[in-house]
Amino acid sequence: MSDLDLLTQSLARNVKRWRTERGFTLDALAARAGVSRGMLIQIEQARTNPSLGTVVKIGDALGVSITTLLDYEQGPAVRIVPAEQAVRLWHTGGGSYNRLLAGAEAPGPLEMWDWRLMPGESSPSDPHPAGTVELVHVTSGELTLTVDGVAHRVPTGASASFEAATPHTYGNEGEEPMEMIMAVSVPPVR
Repeated sequence: MSDLDLLTQSLARNVKRWRTERGFTLDALAARAGVSRGMLIQIEQARTNPSLGTVVKIGDALGVSITTLLDYEQGPAVRIVPAEQAVRLWHTGGGSYNRLLAGAEAPGPLEMWDWRLMPGESSPSDPHPAGTVELVHVTSGELTLTVDGVAHRVPTGASASFEAATPHTYGNEGEEPMEMIMAVSVPPVR
């Protein structure tokens, strides 16, 4: 499959996914984006390669970035952000700063949690509603984050984001307490 075919199929899947999550009909999205219903049908069926301008209009109407619409990751995507890759957006000579630790598109309510797991303990979670996204930032120890049966190590200072519509478990396989900050974005009830 060519890169263009991959992007066309990713765009088809993601436009339909975000349109459905936002509760938009084809007609409603067409009106919001200023593109024809027929063009949206062709895009969602991967039968056309729309212009960049059209993709921008659709992204703006859905409230998501172009990169989100063209993302061709498949399955439950887990992205680990190593501490050294956190983005420093602002700082002063006096030592003040902020850092973007991890981010994700979020259509609805957002919760922030403070977690502590003692060595050898874990907390399993059933799948959340489709569209639920979780962000974690480990402040001490090491988190073993298992998403859909795949374990991911998240060390102190690192962050991770994942779609939480599959079974997942927070675990501490280390010898010291693990502490993390977690944000959960749940899609709005329609």
